[in-house]
Order: sequence, then C-alpha cells, then structure tokens
Amino acid sequence: MGRLQPKLLATTVFAHVVATGSVAVAQEIYLGEIVVTPNRTLTDKNKVGSTVDVVSKEEIEEQSKPLLTDYLTLVPGVHVAMPGGTGQESSLSVRGADKKYVKTIFNGIDISDPTSTQVQTPYQNLLVGGIGQIEVLKGSQSTLYGSDAIAGVIGVSTLAGIEAGVHHEISGEAGSFGTWRGGYSLTGADDTGRAAFNIFGLSTKGISAALVNGFPPVDLNPTGLEKDGFRDVNINFAGEKQINEYLSVFGSALYINARGDYDDSGNPPRDNEFNTFATRQRAARAGFNLDLLDGRLKNAFSFQASDIDRDLNSESAFGPFDGNFYGVRTKADYQGSYEATDWLTLQYGGDYERQSAHTTNNFGTDTKADFTLGGMWGQVILSPFEDLTLTAGARHDEHSEFGGYSTYRLTGSYLFADTGTRIHSSFGTGYRAPSLFELYDSFSGNTDLKPEQSQSFDIGVEQSFLDGRLVADATYFLLNTDDLIDYDFATSRYVQIPGETKRSGVELSMTWQAADWLDLGAGYTYTQTREPNGARRPRIPEHDIAFLATIRPAERWTVTGVVHAVLDTTDRISPSFGTFQDVALDDYVLVDAKVSYRPTENSEFYLRGENLLNQKYEVVKGYGTPGIAIFGGFKARF
Repeated sequence: MGRLQPKLLATTVFAHVVATGSVAVAQEIYLGEIVVTPNRTLTDKNKVGSTVDVVSKEEIEEQSKPLLTDYLTLVPGVHVAMPGGTGQESSLSVRGADKKYVKTIFNGIDISDPTSTQVQTPYQNLLVGGIGQIEVLKGSQSTLYGSDAIAGVIGVSTLAGIEAGVHHEISGEAGSFGTWRGGYSLTGADDTGRAAFNIFGLSTKGISAALVNGFPPVDLNPTGLEKDGFRDVNINFAGEKQINEYLSVFGSALYINARGDYDDSGNPPRDNEFNTFATRQRAARAGFNLDLLDGRLKNAFSFQASDIDRDLNSESAFGPFDGNFYGVRTKADYQGSYEATDWLTLQYGGDYERQSAHTTNNFGTDTKADFTLGGMWGQVILSPFEDLTLTAGARHDEHSEFGGYSTYRLTGSYLFADTGTRIHSSFGTGYRAPSLFELYDSFSGNTDLKPEQSQSFDIGVEQSFLDGRLVADATYFLLNTDDLIDYDFATSRYVQIPGETKRSGVELSMTWQAADWLDLGAGYTYTQTREPNGARRPRIPEHDIAFLATIRPAERWTVTGVVHAVLDTTDRISPSFGTFQDVALDDYVLVDAKVSYRPTENSEFYLRGENLLNQKYEVVKGYGTPGIAIFGGFKARF
C-alpha cells in the first residue's frame, strides 16, 4: 500500500552526481519519496498528478511472501485472482481493466508475452526475491508507454534500496503443500555505480484445483485427486556505472524457467493428471546516458530483446494436445530531456519495436505472424511555483497493421503547504492493438479486429496529518474503452463489442506511523464495471478491502498482519457449448500473519501463516484455492 517514508538518496541516484576534478562525488539530497514510472524519470511522488502507489523493500521484507502478486493485490485499485494455488495463471486487473491493459516494466524491460491470447505479463511466474521497489501507476499511460498501457504501468526495480558496499544475502523457507523456496542476492554500490544479482527458486506440490462438494479438499490422497505442482526459477541482474561526468552505462537481464500442472475448468470442474505447462523467458536490456550542458540536457539510448517459449500439454475428450508458443520482442528506445529553466523541463523520445509469434500444435497448426510499432512522444513539465506541478504530453504511433494512432495525457498536482493538503488529477487517452493471437489464431482469430481506444480520468485529495506520520488519500477514477475486444462463446472467436465499456470507482488509502512500535495501513476500492449491454465485467470485485499492521512488541521481534476482504464478485462461465452465463462468487476474508525474530541486525528467523481462517472460496468459478498454510523461513545478510 506504500508507506510514505521520506528517503535520502545519495550514491544510488546518479541524476544528482556532480564532478569534482576527476573524482565523482554523490551529493546527499533530501528528495522525498522518489518514483520513476509517472514521467519516466526520477520524480518526487508529491509532485505527481497521476495516481501512483509504491511498495517498498521494507514492506516486502515485513511480509516475506513469495510472489509479486502477493503485494500487488493489496494495492488499492488492483485485484489478483490466482485459481488453484501457486503457479496457476493469474488474472490481474487495475481499476476494473484486465491485465492485457497493464504494461509491466522489470528493470526497464517490457516482459509481456506476445504469444499469449492478449499481450500480457505472466505474473504467476514472477518471484519477489531481490525486488527493491514496486510502483503501480494508474490510468491511461499510452502517451509515455505506447500501446497496452491503458489501465496503467507496473514498474519493478531490483536496484532500489541498495546500500553502499558489497553485500550477500541468503534466504530459505519451507512449509505447507510441500513448499520450499530459497535464494541468493549479491548487491554492491559506491559513489559511481550500483549493481544487483539475484537467483531465487520456488517449488510446491500444490493442491488440486478441482472442487470436492463445492470446496477444496483438505486431504487429497483419499480422494484420488492429483496435486498441481509448480517449480519456478528467477535469475536477474541489473547495474549502472558512471564513467565520467557526461557518460554512464546501464544494463539488465532476466531469466525465468517455470513448469507445473493444471486442471480443467468446467461444469463441473475436472481434475486432470495429464495437463502440464512449461515456460522459459529470457530478456536483456543495455544502454547509456549522455548528459550535456552541465546536466541540463539528458539523453538515454537503450536496446532490449526478449523471447518466451511456452509448452502446453493436455489430454481431453478430443485427444491429446501438444502445443508450443514462441515469441520474440526487440525494441530500440531514445529518451531526452532539456531543463530549460528551473520551472520548465521538456521531455521527448521515440521507440521502435517488433513482436513476432510462432504457434505449432499436433492438430496441424503452424502459424507465424509479426508486426512492428514505432512511436514519437513529447511532454512538458511545468512548475510555475514550488507547490504546483503540471504536465502535458502527446504521442503518435504507427502500427504496421493498423496505421497511425495519437494519444495525449494531462496531469496536475497542487500542495496547500499550510494544511498539508494535496490535490492531484490526470486525464489521458490510450489504445490497445489486437494481439497476434486475437488476429491470427487458427481457431479463434479474427483479422477484422481494430484497436480499442480508451479515456481515463482521476481526481483525488491527499491529506497529511501529524507531521506527515498519517497520510490519507481519496481518489475518484473512471476508465472507458470503446469497441472492446472479447471472446464470443457463440462464435468461438474474438469479436469487437460495439459501444463503450465503462469502469469507475473510488480508491481510499491510509498509512499511519502510529508509534515507534506500530505502523498501520488500510485500503478500500469500490469498482463498478458495465459493458454496453449492461453486464458486469467478470472477476472484478465491487468491494476490495485491506488492512495491514506491523507491530514491534519488543526489541528484535516483529509481528505483521494482513486482512484482505473481497466482496461481490462475478465470473463468466460456459455451461454448454456456445453459451455463457454470469455467476456470483462467494465473498471471502483472508487473514495472513508473520512473526519474526532477529538475533542480530543482519539475520532473521520467521513463522508465516496464510489463510489462517481456513476460508473455502473461489476467485475463478470451478477452481479451488489453498486452505490454511504455515511456513517457516530465515534470512541472513553479510
């Protein structure tokens, strides 16, 4: 939920490195809480008009959960549904818009999958180990990030929070459902550079997603159901180095290898011991910064490349299915900025990318397709006086299949310094081009599809109390999409839904450093979604509530608790071929907790519990979810 803590950024922020003779010296400057995603550059969060939430490294360590989605689902406006337990394909939404409308940047790399039904990120494969900061930027962001960034952008960094010197960290955990995980991190920073290398793995025997009498089985062996296991390895590297006062270089890389089992959905659902999946994803990015005119003119050049190789194997009434999906993305990017005055900054840039997908299966499909996308953008950041920041930006893209599309974004933030009240607002447009799968899949593709277009707006008030120890925010949002693309059960293909799909709601959040030994946080999201025919969008709860508390009852002891309630959710199922119906899902409340003990400053032992009320619930109709679970772990730093 983003604890609002001020930060001193010194050796880790190269935008504030100055040269003294031949030696680079980092200035220690108070910058407040720093975010990158809203303007694609280091920005004080209190001067951002768009809504952005931050999950810090401290919050990640306080909960010690394994997956990125464990933290995203507690951010106001974000909902995650993972059917069947760890490793199953996750549904994620931001302000009522599916994950196909959310762009995810991992250390500067776009990690979405061009072979998926829609170009979207496989969040279920992302382990949180080594991550230093997560930013969730909401609203249409196509102006700065191009196609697909309609609901927002999730930025993940492993370089945030690195301390000076060289440090090693090892961790391990074991617990329920035959689960274990472990990892190693190597980080280093000095006055001229910083770097991080992380390797983390997770393995679980899992549960069966098939329901028994409407509830997940407690003991699977007597039922004969097969547990759906999952194994995952994440390896990543990121680094940057200041060469001289003008030039710095940077690079990052990511490797993911995940495999596991899954069950069939249906009415009733079916346990299937033959279904397996495997994913290997590789990505890398490199570039350099060139700063001129005493740092007022900044230029960043980068190139990235990634590929993803997925295998799906299953057995059904139609016989065995063996499918392979292979995708490649390459992208070149330039970003510049010119600080014309103390109150006016001009930003501009351009990028060009190519996406390709190749699908084969044992039914004779052998489909290859690709497209290219190039764009140019510009933005003005205006601060006519200290407490007011305005931005205005525009972008034009050229898609090889659909031609040109233009988008724009306006934001504003004004702080009433005497009362600690800040008003923030943004308006933006966006578009999403149909995916290669939606266009060319041999079974459900439709070459007549056109890009969706969107408009988003939000306005909020942030209020600070008690010298900044208590911060509350209330934000109203809306996000509308024209000509939404969706799967049609009647024709078994993707179609354009004429009209406007509407999403609107309210986000409330609060963080309170109540005492030296107590931190509290709360978030509430009300989301209303309506398709042109009046139906709700599936898997979007109307009410999503979260409470967090961190208690330090004694020296070296920490207790963290999370309560997460999800109310009034529907799902869309196909009871028979060619038909669908919307069904209600039961409300649920999840209670998680962690107790940790630090025998030394650099070591920790902990006990963590999930779903302590042993709730029986579904996030996707026809799929079970894990019951109560207990895990024990350790962490050591040296």
